[in-house]
Order: sequence, then C-alpha cells, then structure tokens
Amino acid sequence: MEIEIPKNIEKIENYLVEEKHIADFLGSGKVAVLSTPSMILMMEQTAMIGAQEYLPEGWITVGTRVDISHLRASKEGAKIKVIAKLKEVEGKHLTFEVAAFDGEQKIGEGIHERHVVNKEKFLAKIQ
Repeated sequence: MEIEIPKNIEKIENYLVEEKHIADFLGSGKVAVLSTPSMILMMEQTAMIGAQEYLPEGWITVGTRVDISHLRASKEGAKIKVIAKLKEVEGKHLTFEVAAFDGEQKIGEGIHERHVVNKEKFLAKIQ
C-alpha cells in the first residue's frame, strides 16, 4: 500500500511536567527536574500524533531512532511545548526535527525517526 504523508508537516503538543516525569521519580537522576527520558517521550508522542493524522485505518508508526540533546532543566509544574516537523520522507521512513520549550527557552532538540507499519502485520511478527 502506498502511504502519502506530506513533507514539512508540523505538529505542536503541550505537556505538563508532573511527578511521573521527574528524574528522581523515574530513577534517571537524583534531582526534581524533567527527566531526559520523559522529554524524549513527549517528542516521540508529538511526532507520532502528527504522522497518525495522515495514515489509513490499521497503519501506525513505530519509533526507530532518537538523537536528542537535553539543553536545560525544567521543574515540576512547567508547561512544555513540543514541536515535531517532518523533514524527510523516504518510502515508509519518516525523519522529524523535534524541539521542546519551557516558555520561550528551548530545553531540548534533535532528530526522531519513525517507520510506518501495518499494525496487524507488525504484531504478528512478534508473536
């Protein structure tokens, strides 16, 4: 099946830093700030949501690569804006530029790649 996702789509999602996102809570650090794994999850979710809008029933994307820099700390209660821009489409392979902001301050940036798969076939392969 031919999948058509337009290049240069942009998706913006907003997140609230909760206790479940804190480094000390997750065990990824010893401070009460947004953990890097949680920031990456926010970036992945934003890209996934943006791509899903263009996929037919039964098709999804799966994350295949992250190359992210965590630039600044954010405290619990911070409102994080994540932007995912689709920069490259090669068949079913998608490359997003992602960035996260706490207010006007950029707190993270990088590249996230996803691959379009048929959900049923994908699950059958791992059974």
